[in-house]
Amino acid sequence: MPESTLSSTSPFASWIGLFAGEDFRLATGRCADCAAIPQALWYFEDETIAAPRRGVPVAGFTPGLTTRQDLERWAATHPPDGAIDEPPLIWIGSPEILRSARLSPDGRFLDVAGRRLAFAIVPKLALNRSYYNDASTAFLTTRPLSVRGRADGDTFTARTLWPEDFRLDSSAGFQHVDTSPAALRALVRAEPRGGAQSPYACVALWERTPGNARRWDSAPVLAVMLNGAQGDDDEAHGGHALVTGRVGADGAIGDWLANNFYSLDLESEKGIIASMLPLDNYLADLNSGQAWYRPSYLLVAVLRDERVGCRIQGALERAYNQFYRHQLVYRHSTMNCTSVSVDVLRWLGWNVPARGATSWIGAALGVPYFVLRDLNLARAAQAFDYLTEDQTRLLPAVAFEEIGVDLLRMARGELERSPTSLESTLAEDLDAILLLRVPQLPSSRAWGDYPVASAREYHARVPSDPAQRRIIPVPARPFPERLRDPDLLPPPRPRSQYALATWAVLSVVGIPWLVWRWWRGRES
Repeated sequence: MPESTLSSTSPFASWIGLFAGEDFRLATGRCADCAAIPQALWYFEDETIAAPRRGVPVAGFTPGLTTRQDLERWAATHPPDGAIDEPPLIWIGSPEILRSARLSPDGRFLDVAGRRLAFAIVPKLALNRSYYNDASTAFLTTRPLSVRGRADGDTFTARTLWPEDFRLDSSAGFQHVDTSPAALRALVRAEPRGGAQSPYACVALWERTPGNARRWDSAPVLAVMLNGAQGDDDEAHGGHALVTGRVGADGAIGDWLANNFYSLDLESEKGIIASMLPLDNYLADLNSGQAWYRPSYLLVAVLRDERVGCRIQGALERAYNQFYRHQLVYRHSTMNCTSVSVDVLRWLGWNVPARGATSWIGAALGVPYFVLRDLNLARAAQAFDYLTEDQTRLLPAVAFEEIGVDLLRMARGELERSPTSLESTLAEDLDAILLLRVPQLPSSRAWGDYPVASAREYHARVPSDPAQRRIIPVPARPFPERLRDPDLLPPPRPRSQYALATWAVLSVVGIPWLVWRWWRGRES
């Protein structure tokens, strides 16, 4: 694909996240001169990406190290001054964008800049169980839209439909909130069904100077994304991403950069690929956009300086390199989207509080129970890993609460520990903290709800019989051996392997010995 120049339909705004839009060009994963590693390009062979223009510094990785070692070494040698390498690639998805477009009441045309274009949408993916319908049209015709897609003559085929009134509101009301996880949880659950059918909302939770002019245009932001529960998928009861960017004109947020970690070794039924991507794509891509499936919430820190956002985004870029080449391996129970984000923050020096495991005792006693009940060692191991994982790394809602509470305590000077250098810098740079509630976009999809915040809540929602749970089977996406680098280190052993080994020894030696001692005691 040839390089794009900036035009009225260019997919590049003034900023993509924290990066200047002019620093990127259009390409696909098949490009021969892109700076991204071959493993990353392989996942996007037939996708439109934004690639850094030649000559700009691009994020890399250090071979032969774990992801933690790589990021900690980079943080120790990289000056915390706001300088940032470019991301090797950003998943744009579409080569063109229409801004301030209006969909005609009958849903047949797009009106933009005095021109009328026939409106079409990309096809629904075969495994996707719901899609855009008349309810979608009715919702979108009432508001201005950013539409990503492709023009063909007088027809524009849309891939992403983003409501431009979803923005930071400089007149947003103020709401005091206690610095407790319960208080943030109450905000998320304040509306029926977690706000899935409620209007978009923007609420200020803290301001350095209350009542100021709120001049936020171009201000850097760092945000924590929490996705709710889907209404028709028992595997999806929460989601998470870290977001960086700059406030656009009139509070626009669509060009912020979401950092979405997702299993690379499965073909998503919605076409999701783990990547850095614009927020409007992350939320409103017609197949993969999270807002078509469930409500979402963003806790947004508006900053006076970009240095903390740049540091976090730079570390995430290196994490993506390790992720695409499979040094960082995705696992639902111990290394999911939440785990990666929380780990990156902690490795950089933001000591996000840990909530601890759900139950070590329950996990230990549950091993023989699940083995006998299901006759399945893999399920028993997975249950052990889930129950023993720090809930802050496991559950998106818990991470959102703990990060949010920590952020509010930094802002109010209530942090109950000695701050690290990164934490002190973040506290110094905070200008405002806002909560955004993004509703679910209407479609043929069942309405979602607020995310679960504990294993107990999850099990209360899903059928007790695993066979009755709504789970969409998806095909595997094997990682090519030719792309596996020789320096890759083996991932750490799951805790469940040690638990299974311990129970195996007990069942062969320990339990028979205890029975023998008990029997001898009876005889005596």
